[in-house]
Amino acid sequence: MKSIVNPRIIILVTISLVLYCCEGGKKTSVEGRIKDEKELDWKNLSRILMERMDLQSGERVLFVAKPGRFDPLVAELARAVKSSQAEFLGCVSVTDDRPKKWSSDFVNPTYDMEKDKLREYLKDVDIGIMLPGATPNDLVYKLIQDNLDVGVGRTIHFHWSGAYDISGEEIEINREIDLFYQASLLNTDYQKLAEDQLRFEKAMRGNTVRVTTPAGTDISFEIGDRPVTKQDGNASAIRAGKSRNLIDREIELPAGAIRVAPLEESVNGRIAFPDAIWGDEMISGLVLEFEKGKVVEVKASQGLDDIKSFLAAGDESRRSFREFAIGMNPTIAIPESDPWIPYFGYGAGVVRLSLGDNTELGGNVSGNYLRWNFFTNATVYVGDGEWVVDGKLLK
Repeated sequence: MKSIVNPRIIILVTISLVLYCCEGGKKTSVEGRIKDEKELDWKNLSRILMERMDLQSGERVLFVAKPGRFDPLVAELARAVKSSQAEFLGCVSVTDDRPKKWSSDFVNPTYDMEKDKLREYLKDVDIGIMLPGATPNDLVYKLIQDNLDVGVGRTIHFHWSGAYDISGEEIEINREIDLFYQASLLNTDYQKLAEDQLRFEKAMRGNTVRVTTPAGTDISFEIGDRPVTKQDGNASAIRAGKSRNLIDREIELPAGAIRVAPLEESVNGRIAFPDAIWGDEMISGLVLEFEKGKVVEVKASQGLDDIKSFLAAGDESRRSFREFAIGMNPTIAIPESDPWIPYFGYGAGVVRLSLGDNTELGGNVSGNYLRWNFFTNATVYVGDGEWVVDGKLLK
């Protein structure tokens, strides 16, 4: 996730979505299960987190959380860590509400430390867990990320958010979405997900990747020997020891996306975007043409001058291709009935073509800009093979 400039320092994240085609889709097992669930299963959620961490003797574990409805998970997971061979350091609150049960000799000093001293202090943490309610912008977690960037520690990015309606507006997390995400976490076949992602990585090596959409996107690139981050839910120390970039050490749950910063000079073609806000203006019919990873031509049916001004105003990262990502988890695929986008597009068949700083992925584009663009009806070719067709993951 970075080198000279961390895109989290000054960050603009906007989600762009294209309409999802429901034809031919199948209901996931998650849809069938959530109707029968009553409450969140704190014990089993904790069990999965413990399995994913694979804690080793003496490892030091810190939670970062927001007091509220996930407090039972904090308590259950704390008991599980304490009963293991690892050391539980406590739970840092990201608000002024600091539950007494979360305090500890390690946690209490963090609230008053200066930033640089706190960053060094947190290097004693082997694994940090960002629990629901906390965000990457909360100071303690942000500083843990800084340490990940220099090869210290690992984290679980377990924030339970990132739900969007099909037009791209963020959805408030309700009980139905809670149960949907819970079912994904509990039902994911993590071994198969890892195997599928490894197979996709191997297919990309030495081949050209091409992405098209009905709206006119047609862009291709190669990844060379760039790091491919496989978000397969493996948050073990062994996995972290093999990391090549920041996001290899930051494991997201629910799991599902595979991510890579292509070789910048290999990125050529165009991306056709849905109507969306760029800066403060609505832009319609936007098409960006890329040569060697840079925007070389801008077209729009509405707001052409506005989008040209917006792209020209920032640093080079605004005009640079950042990342290719693809969701591979069938348990969080877009539902057929009442479709919506679960968990940042980590579900099977969703494609992300992003702009901006990609140093955290091992790329060469640095700057202060980041924009995610999700496409739910893309077709993805790797060499002569099809992996996604009209938003449906085939292999």
